[in-house]
Amino acid sequence: MANENGAPTGGQAREIDLSRPSIARVYDAVLGGKDNYEVDRVVADEVRRTMPHISDVGWYNRAILGRAVRHLAVEVGIQQFLDLGAGLPTLENTHQVAQRHTPHARVAYVDNDPIVLAHGRALLEENEYTGVVTADLRDPDAVLAHPGVRRLIDFSQPVGVMLVGMLHHLHDDEDPQGIVDAYMGAVPPGSHLLLTHFCDTGPEARTVEETMLEFLGTGRFRTMEEIEAYFHGLELLEPGVVSLPLWRPDSPVPLPLTVAQRLMAGGVARKP
Repeated sequence: MANENGAPTGGQAREIDLSRPSIARVYDAVLGGKDNYEVDRVVADEVRRTMPHISDVGWYNRAILGRAVRHLAVEVGIQQFLDLGAGLPTLENTHQVAQRHTPHARVAYVDNDPIVLAHGRALLEENEYTGVVTADLRDPDAVLAHPGVRRLIDFSQPVGVMLVGMLHHLHDDEDPQGIVDAYMGAVPPGSHLLLTHFCDTGPEARTVEETMLEFLGTGRFRTMEEIEAYFHGLELLEPGVVSLPLWRPDSPVPLPLTVAQRLMAGGVARKP
């Protein structure tokens, strides 16, 4: 996940600001990673206080990424992925899943947090089919024109566009719908969109939202209907937009879902 206060859209990584939490580093802290600082752990602890199982939510988000990328690579035949707001490297990253099934699959990670660039380059320096680009996804024109993206992504061929756990960090006045439309307008028919988002499922979710807005400044929980609207003009794959564990699970999911299991929703859709 990208840091809202990250690098300028021109692509130059800025200094790491340790006085303010970073979305990417808070997410890393929630998942139990080590690439974070005290300012980030404070936010993670506050969110954990209101939602004790928030780390599980993070892993549900990673799990749907794995299942969806595997489906797109194996069943659909997508061979290139644009991962927007990719965040810090963790287990089962997009390129690892895709290249396990399609060794020459190309992946362009985009994030504007300088720590993501540093760790990403170290991880991927020997992988010619994968790259990390410093850019702000809120400026689609700059991202789509970036040489690092253009090196890896052929926009005449279908692309897997990924906004995983990202749009909820954009406020309404930042036009998240317009951002989705801009990226999907730049890719050809047969491309797919993978999108996950915090979901307003009741009082517990709204309490987490209040905590995130207070301590992080972002974290907008939207309704299932609002999340579905991001896919307008696209063909949703079954089972549609659902709580994350219910999207094509590898094994049966016991019902009813827990509050943590319902905290995020997502889906995959094809551009006709």
